[in-house]
Amino acid sequence: MTGALHEEELSGEVPLLQVEHLVTGYGDIRAVWDVSLQVWPGEVSVLLGRNGAGKTTTLRAISGLNRADAGRIRFLGRDITSVPAHTRVRDGIALVQEGKRIFRRRTIEENLLLGGYTRGLGKRKLTAELGGIYEMFPILADRRHITSGQLSGGQQQMLAIGQALMAKPKLLMLDEPSGGLAPSITAEVMAKVAGLKETGIGILLVEQAVTAAMEVADRVTVLDVGRVLLDRRASEIGDSAALTDAYFGRA
Repeated sequence: MTGALHEEELSGEVPLLQVEHLVTGYGDIRAVWDVSLQVWPGEVSVLLGRNGAGKTTTLRAISGLNRADAGRIRFLGRDITSVPAHTRVRDGIALVQEGKRIFRRRTIEENLLLGGYTRGLGKRKLTAELGGIYEMFPILADRRHITSGQLSGGQQQMLAIGQALMAKPKLLMLDEPSGGLAPSITAEVMAKVAGLKETGIGILLVEQAVTAAMEVADRVTVLDVGRVLLDRRASEIGDSAALTDAYFGRA
């Protein structure tokens, strides 16, 4: 059983997350056949691939929502393959699922406070930490007392990210944060994602907007039919045709 993870464990000596030959799916349906990847502190690892490649299923397995049928998931060097999802959240893994899953009938501030619920702090202490989220997303501060359903799609995505950050994660996983957003809003969200690297947390980003994702990526993994086709540092790819070939299944 894992214990609480301390800040001094967040170093560059070992990967924050290491997935080794992951196999998972939904019941008898296998969606991921063999996926290995790494996420390091202060970096963005981007997971690319066509629809049905196994990207979301991989994130769900890392978060504990899907069972790993084979392979290993290590978090800060510890094997968490069989650790329950709620324990992974407590230990520092946060998943922002596709579709801006927020509480639309609650206010922005209520949503953010709910994001920190798992930390076991009182409302007063959590409220004192809202300033950091509002500084990152000023639009949320300006409208913090309105119900979240009144926000635009981009603002709801920012709220979903802010809600996850209230749990003080060491690993933040984002599933299609640009989904349904205009290009200008996508650029704004990606700029926020890039800024999060400065806090030292690791980010695993699933995206269909390849160009936008590559602009913030430190490492790139491309999946197809649940298997890794390409896994390189972003700096090693550049404008190489290898990414295009892998993404469209020609590798």
